[in-house]
Amino acid sequence: MQHSKPKQYISIHNKTIIEHSISVLLNHPNISRVIVVLSPDDQIFSSLPIASDVRVHTCIGGAERADSVLAGLKYLDDKEDWVLVHDAARPCLTAEDLDNLLDLANKERIGGILAMPVKDTMKRSSSDKYILHTESRENLWHALTPQFFPRQQLILALETALAEHASITDEASAMEYVGNTVKIVEGKPSNLKVTQPDDLLLAEFYLQTGQTYDH
Repeated sequence: MQHSKPKQYISIHNKTIIEHSISVLLNHPNISRVIVVLSPDDQIFSSLPIASDVRVHTCIGGAERADSVLAGLKYLDDKEDWVLVHDAARPCLTAEDLDNLLDLANKERIGGILAMPVKDTMKRSSSDKYILHTESRENLWHALTPQFFPRQQLILALETALAEHASITDEASAMEYVGNTVKIVEGKPSNLKVTQPDDLLLAEFYLQTGQTYDH
């Protein structure tokens, strides 16, 4: 990001990216609390206004994403059956997309993820960047977050995948690894992950024009 702070602590419209990301969740009536999984040396989050919200809790994460997600899942109570896992650097989630994802618990009783259909031509290359062939983009999706699953199923899937040294890039890949069905819910292109400087400009635009909104 070419920035002195970790990307989640960069400000957009006088609020950090992580605060935007958490606020959309807290504004939903069906979300009771948010667990923020932190690096052991994080000294910023506790100073943010949102950290004083009684529904916001923190715990310490691990070396990899799967380790950190597991830490957050195990912080929760057994009575919390369903969980959302969301990237701190996705500040433009809309309430509409969140509603549609949460509906899976009532309509299909299976977990799922927000995703966006691939629109560009996809090329498979060699390691030295020569095109090998063109991939069909039919039924090909960009995985987004939140990802929404029954808590105990996700814990088991992550623990199994980690124990067997499987390649796990998101929660859905762990669920796929152990043979669970995962549903795709089409999400909006505005739900971008801030990873490069240009993404900041887009996120700023979406937030300013009301692409995300309170419930």
